[in-house]
Amino acid sequence: EHSTEQIYNEVAYPLVEGVTEGYNGTIFAYGQTGSGKSFTMQGVVDPSTEKGIIPRAFEHIFESVQCAENAKFLVRASYLEIYNEDIRDLLGADTKQKLE
Repeated sequence: EHSTEQIYNEVAYPLVEGVTEGYNGTIFAYGQTGSGKSFTMQGVVDPSTEKGIIPRAFEHIFESVQCAENAKFLVRASYLEIYNEDIRDLLGADTKQKLE
């Protein structure tokens, strides 16, 4: 019943804000196949109100990095899928390749 924007603002925003302060953060989406996890995490480009948590988090992080002065940043992100005991890196070059 909530938009991805509402979910981001209520759940992910405080976590990502902590990440910009140097803390580690994890967002874990769990549920049945077809329940909307991928949509919530990825969303769609148009309309922009339906962007998912990942693009919103990236925008948030890189805006914070851009505004910071006299600081260095290392930004690392992973987007993993665990399905039938197989792990895949959804940000990797080959999303079908299983990880060990």
